[in-house]
Amino acid sequence: MNQPEVKNYINGEFCRNGQPSLDVISPLTGEKISTLPMSGMKELDQAVTAAKNAFPSWSSLTLKERIQVFFKYRNLLEKNIDELSNLVQLENGKTYSESRAEVEKSIELCEFAVSMPQIITNEIQEVSRGVECRIERKPIGVVACITPFNFPNMVPHWTVPNALVLGNTVIIKPSEMVPLSVMRMAELLEEAGLPKGVFNIVNGGKEIVEAICDHEGIEAVSFVGSTKVAKIVYKRASNSLKRCVALGGAKNHLLVLPDAHVQMTANNVVASMSGCAGQRCMAAAVMVGVDQVQHIIDQMIIEAKKIVPGENLGSVISKEAKERIEGYITEAEQQGAKILVDGRGATVSGKEGGYYVGPTIIDYVTKDMSVATEEIFGPVISIIRAKNLDEAIQIENHSNYGNAAAVFTQNGGLAKRVMEKASAGMIGVNIGVPVPREPFSFGGWNESKFGVGDITGRSSIEFWTQNKKTTTKWNPEDKTNWMS
Repeated sequence: MNQPEVKNYINGEFCRNGQPSLDVISPLTGEKISTLPMSGMKELDQAVTAAKNAFPSWSSLTLKERIQVFFKYRNLLEKNIDELSNLVQLENGKTYSESRAEVEKSIELCEFAVSMPQIITNEIQEVSRGVECRIERKPIGVVACITPFNFPNMVPHWTVPNALVLGNTVIIKPSEMVPLSVMRMAELLEEAGLPKGVFNIVNGGKEIVEAICDHEGIEAVSFVGSTKVAKIVYKRASNSLKRCVALGGAKNHLLVLPDAHVQMTANNVVASMSGCAGQRCMAAAVMVGVDQVQHIIDQMIIEAKKIVPGENLGSVISKEAKERIEGYITEAEQQGAKILVDGRGATVSGKEGGYYVGPTIIDYVTKDMSVATEEIFGPVISIIRAKNLDEAIQIENHSNYGNAAAVFTQNGGLAKRVMEKASAGMIGVNIGVPVPREPFSFGGWNESKFGVGDITGRSSIEFWTQNKKTTTKWNPEDKTNWMS
């Protein structure tokens, strides 16, 4: 074990509460790097009490006063970027460059949070002679964020900076597989001057997630994870009369037309399916080849063979994930699909205990195969052949998910058809990972998201605040009407 033991962080103190402990394993080597407390309702009650007690003073500060903490915090992220990047790599298994890019995105998310005074202005209007109406945004109280394993630094920054800047107090439950980045986040927020109790960490598994959904003292819950769990969290939190936005899984389709730029398309598709070892909800999962695209597939094979586990491809998160991903590949092969590039059985010299799957391209997949319909969450792309664009769009629309879709073509009219007809919340044209940048918000459709609004950008402001409407009249001499 080469990292400190993971602790909960409640009311500004790291504490050894919660039993029993769970081993934290680095997927790079398969070795134990820390231990994690498995918390329950007792620990959550303590965190909610701390957050509730901190709320009045934190929320009473002006927006400009609250963002001062995040100006300092943003600079601390930049100052400690190497350490934070190494931590992401250790606990998640990404390459160093991917880990650094993740922290850089966290910095960008903080920059959006500190821009709130330029984005949020109270509305005021004279609605009748001598009568004014105004709308102010107010925080909703104690909120909770449940975050996944695939972006241990970035996804917490999707929610925490905005929720805190807007005046809420936060409880975060990181994935039990990657708790180290969030623990370091608490230390840096404290260094930046965040008051005690405003930010709290409660570690654990299923029990603590259920407790967050049920707790009467929590007003809102954000969740990022699999669709199966997102559905449960959304239903359970909503049943407890909480606001909830829950992001689930994805099966993103890239529609490739014959006129697409060969090199750019091959690079984009392969990078999209293999970046972060395919463990991102924006990864390319299915390529729909429209008509004659063999020349592009041939180039994809060349590009995929340049990706080497342990060099420019990180590990997957666990032994179970590796076995599940390789099982999908084997099943597709048994069902008649053709494996063009095979990532099964990958190992890295000196890290034989790590969990690696090489880039995998599967051709002649039919739309009823598991590799075409289920989220694999690995560096695997399935190719389905379509006769024309209408058939390709139908294949994309048939998916239960709706996170992202992309089209590769040099024809603007055909691209526009896909933009209009694809059933997904985020669309790319000649871009394999169409992630919106701030202030544009992140969020999918269909079974990729449950709840109203998106989780980042301007859309998140609605989620983390409530409107207070005030009507005033100070002129008794003016004629009274139904407005006054």
